[in-house]
Amino acid sequence: MIEFPSVFLIFPLGSAFATREENGPALDVRRLPGRPDIVLPRWKAVILVHGCFWHAHDCGLCRIPATRPEFWKAKLEGNSERDRRNEAALMDAGWRIATVWECALRSKGSEAVKEVAGELDVWIRGPEQMIEIRG
Repeated sequence: MIEFPSVFLIFPLGSAFATREENGPALDVRRLPGRPDIVLPRWKAVILVHGCFWHAHDCGLCRIPATRPEFWKAKLEGNSERDRRNEAALMDAGWRIATVWECALRSKGSEAVKEVAGELDVWIRGPEQMIEIRG
């Protein structure tokens, strides 16, 4: 079994991570840029769980709809630009950022959850400023 700095429960298709820490986690902290899904103050780390379509990930799960493609292209590009601004603001404030993409959780079923949790565990304890976990 993987040992974690906190216990992670990851719901594969949602943007919810539930954790338990000594002081309790801060979930969806609205005062931080981008409203991270998980905030781990002890490690000055945030976890963003991005849906591949809405955040315009370059994987097979993000396809521009045939209806009103110009609208959707502009919408998704705007979302991506906002993500970049939020990440820059978080980093400027001293936060470390993990981005977990939907495709990373969908790719291998329940084994994907264990793999993602393991990668997050290593990252949280390490010195890296950012990690991106893709499928």
